[in-house]
Amino acid sequence: MRAVLPLDDPAADLATAGGKGASLARLSRAGLPVPRGFHITTDAYRAFVAGFRDEILSAGDPDAIPALFAAHDVPDELAGQILRAYAGLGDDVPVAVRSSATAEDLPGMSFAGQQDSYLNVRGQDLLDAVRRCWASLWNPRAIAYRDRHGVPHDDVALAVVVQELVDADAAGVLFTADPVTGDREATVINASWGLGEAVVGGQVTPDVITVRGGRVAEARTGDKKVMTVRTATGTEERPVPEPRREAPVLDDAEAGTLAGLGARIQALYGVPMDVEWARRDGAFAIVQARPITGLTTPLEEWNDSLKGDHLWTGGNLGEAIPDVMTPITWSYVRLFIAEAMSASTLPGFDLVGNIGGRFYMNLSVVHAVAAAIGVKSLLGAVEQVFGKLPPGLEVPLVGLSRWQIVKRVLPVAVGIRLRVRRNLRGMPAFLAASPARCEELRGRVAAAATAAELAELWERELRPHAVTAFQMLEAAGRQGGATLVMTRHRLYKLVGEIDAEAMLTGVNADGELASMGLLTGLSRLAAGEIGRDEFARAYGHRGPHEFEVSIPRPGEDPAWIDAQLAGVGDLRAGTEQLLERQRAARDEAWARFARRHPRKEAAMRARVRRWNAVVRDREAARSESVRAFWVLRAFAVRAGELTGAGDDAFFLHLDELLRLLRGDRSVLEKVPARRATYERYAALPPYPVLIVGAFDPVRWAADPARRADLYDARGPAAPVSDTVTGFPGAPGVVEGVARVLAGPEDGDRLKPGEILVTTLTNVGWTPMFPRAAAVVTDMGAPLSHASIVARELGIPAVVGTGNATMRLRDGDRIRVDGERGTVELLE
Repeated sequence: MRAVLPLDDPAADLATAGGKGASLARLSRAGLPVPRGFHITTDAYRAFVAGFRDEILSAGDPDAIPALFAAHDVPDELAGQILRAYAGLGDDVPVAVRSSATAEDLPGMSFAGQQDSYLNVRGQDLLDAVRRCWASLWNPRAIAYRDRHGVPHDDVALAVVVQELVDADAAGVLFTADPVTGDREATVINASWGLGEAVVGGQVTPDVITVRGGRVAEARTGDKKVMTVRTATGTEERPVPEPRREAPVLDDAEAGTLAGLGARIQALYGVPMDVEWARRDGAFAIVQARPITGLTTPLEEWNDSLKGDHLWTGGNLGEAIPDVMTPITWSYVRLFIAEAMSASTLPGFDLVGNIGGRFYMNLSVVHAVAAAIGVKSLLGAVEQVFGKLPPGLEVPLVGLSRWQIVKRVLPVAVGIRLRVRRNLRGMPAFLAASPARCEELRGRVAAAATAAELAELWERELRPHAVTAFQMLEAAGRQGGATLVMTRHRLYKLVGEIDAEAMLTGVNADGELASMGLLTGLSRLAAGEIGRDEFARAYGHRGPHEFEVSIPRPGEDPAWIDAQLAGVGDLRAGTEQLLERQRAARDEAWARFARRHPRKEAAMRARVRRWNAVVRDREAARSESVRAFWVLRAFAVRAGELTGAGDDAFFLHLDELLRLLRGDRSVLEKVPARRATYERYAALPPYPVLIVGAFDPVRWAADPARRADLYDARGPAAPVSDTVTGFPGAPGVVEGVARVLAGPEDGDRLKPGEILVTTLTNVGWTPMFPRAAAVVTDMGAPLSHASIVARELGIPAVVGTGNATMRLRDGDRIRVDGERGTVELLE
């Protein structure tokens, strides 16, 4: 047992020397002015209490615990080690004896003041002070603090730091960031006369000095009425002599020196620090340092809902981008939207928005345009993509006249038609070349040797490729728009929904459907048909978080692939069985159609082939846009490497990242606020599918009656329906156990034959589908991911319910009717 360690011993870590001791050891090793001393380790504490530990833990009254410690003498061997270390400091040196718990001075919990410390201790009194420190681990306030923070009592132990007492003429606390405003550029110093106990204990109003850039920016002199001083028997509080009460404790040079010590300490720890200091005869000593807890960071507002009374939806693209976006991702997404949805560039309209870091589209603009140009079918197409609106929901429209809207829409519409026509001609060649081109570009990014070279590569090759990919998605999405809507509508009238949906499947049979790529790729990888490198090249860009560039792609994350393979099992056999069953259903539906409408079969088959080609092109173009996002991720990662910014690069907007690459490091000043804002929003549950008016994500999340389907700032919305209904995503009726999943990371909880219930799905969820008996989602529409994949696999699906996750609980037995779009709770 090492009962005693030198103050700067490398073995003095959290477990051995407690939080305060480990920090002082670190400061001492770094050459900072720390008073001499030594540690009495947690091993010494455990050895001392070994004989009565159970009595401590079972004591009903904390006030009885000090007597247990007082009744036991420090064993001779242990006492000898302590007194020998004390003698090494000099002859009868006055010392400070400070408690240092193993759950202390941590970034999330300071435990400051929970245990006791003793000042001006000498000689044989040291052993009694140490014993009283040990006992203070069990005082009522320390016990209550541990209870409040969930720290188990039997896990803690107490070390003791013994240091030469600085007979200070002044002392105080220094914060390397403003603890009130969170300003990282300010150092705030509290100073008073005497020892520091009066400042720490709050008995005095200290001087407050703010230092910026090494210079005093502001100084307020406090009314320092009392000070802590040494006496022959310890310490006591005495009045400050009248002339000194309102005299400044530190001059500007001393404040600058202290701020410099604080900067060294913050650089050592990498986080803003709370530092206790003392001064004697003009020399400063550091007696304690801990991370600042509860530090306020100035936050940014990421909330386009504050721009006016609009109806926002998280449907469709909100499903593809389900995460809170880092600032660089939002920049990339805005570039993506500007090129893939060039209608979003309508002057005077905010068609897309960022609400609490999440992607939303402004349906008020769409409804206003539909009303202005008098095309009601536009709203039907919108419903197929973004989902239905709740009955009775009044859509607020933009405040422009019909003529103003038409005047703005027509030039944009004409330009879009011309661009789409031009890009459709080049789309087959682009889709064929894109995978190899993206792999080449990622290699070029990795090979960039300087920041300037990477910036030039962005302008010359990376941005042009991304823009082309996004424009191809726009072209693919706009081809055959009427075909997608009218083919289904016509088939419904001719043969009913079940046969119509069966006849529209088979997209994957005529060429791999990109939405099913991960499923296909994992099956091939599990069967040994391809290796991991080939899987990464072909499918590694797709995943549940494929737009958020701060998250690794599956192709660069072996752990993700391992986790998916572990759950594959008989995935291939199950998938092939589902596809075969759906092929049979499709053939039977076509046979029935031929018998009922023999003269229409050839034309309808041609129309459905057109349908399938359009769906495949849309999915392929989307896949290549996502592959381009892998290139964009590589660019941000490499920018962080070449500039030394690391993952701070993710918290810059694109223009700022380019400025950083060109040498402007001032942009990094915005990172702490951005990171704190991101973390605040990312900690909240997913926001409602529909939002009307100004929305506060934090207040909404704190509301126990919050709704996941709709938030309407205008007043109470219609009650959440007791029934769960939505779009018929894929026909079929099935009964089973509901498995409600918050995200794809919970996919291992879905057992074969259970019904997947969740807010939304995207490509990253596809590997779960063969295990599911049915799929039910809050968000979605007939052209959403869940509908497309479920139809191809013949799995019943009800999408866009709005309230499934509010009304269904994990383990409920339910019946899903994918033809009628209903979900019934059985028990």
